[in-house]
Amino acid sequence: MSPRFDLSLYLVTDPDMTAQRGVVETVAAAVAGGVTIVQLRDKTGSARALAAAGRALLAQLRPLGIPLLVNDRIDVAHAIGADGVHVGQEDLSPAAARAILGPRAIIGLSITSRADLPTLDATVDYVGLGPLFPTGTKADAAPALGETEFAALRRRILVPVVAIGGITVANTARTITAGADGIAVVSAICAAEDPRAAAATLRAAVAAARRRV
Repeated sequence: MSPRFDLSLYLVTDPDMTAQRGVVETVAAAVAGGVTIVQLRDKTGSARALAAAGRALLAQLRPLGIPLLVNDRIDVAHAIGADGVHVGQEDLSPAAARAILGPRAIIGLSITSRADLPTLDATVDYVGLGPLFPTGTKADAAPALGETEFAALRRRILVPVVAIGGITVANTARTITAGADGIAVVSAICAAEDPRAAAATLRAAVAAARRRV
């Protein structure tokens, strides 16, 4: 695991799930519970609104040493001085992100199948691999990989891997056993009644699973 970031418990924000509580408040509670890295994701919000939320999160996270990545929007990540960006297969390439954000930025890439592996290059710091399990959080999610295919793909990826897609406390152990370095969650924290408690339970599940691997 890179000393620059810890994928153990990776929170991806959702503007609808956090609307009542607020994204900044949700993230604050989640980090207090054990979240180790945060991705700001809002597929429909304006660049200005995303930047405002990102600056508020940076003010909260940077003193704690928790990296903030921006989903897709390399321009916003650059404008606010975020710690990095997470890009998908339809976004600008990791190499383009690296050219814009510089050598110290954390660059993540989504891999959803074997067909995506050629897009993984030396500019990528970690891979978000999934969906591992069926998920209703992302309407356009690819078919679930399942543990066998996830493990096979993991063996072909030389950088750290965070698993995403349908991950819960109940299947965290299976996720780590399949080769994930950490778990990425959306609804398991953003939709929880108590995000701090939800994060603490998930972080404990990751730690317990690692002891058994």
